[in-house]
Amino acid sequence: MNDAFKALSDPTRRKILDLLKDKDMTAGEISDHFQMTKPAVSHHLNLLKQADLVWVERQGQHILYSINLTVFQDLMKWVMEFNNPKGEGSK
Repeated sequence: MNDAFKALSDPTRRKILDLLKDKDMTAGEISDHFQMTKPAVSHHLNLLKQADLVWVERQGQHILYSINLTVFQDLMKWVMEFNNPKGEGSK
């Protein structure tokens, strides 16, 4: 979970995730949305991959990136636990 929070702390990586929530994309398609070098975008994609926030699938000569919603569900579950303090049951 620490890797996920670290990855989410960067606005570029959050923008990449915003792009991926609409559709799966190649690194080239993702890099078209940024004014930075392709190696810089690749670095951000690798950090997202290490944090399990994205999945990578090879399709021929292309690598397709997609968002891993399971990690977001785990993060949301953890955050939502703060709404139900210990000792309070459901009423």
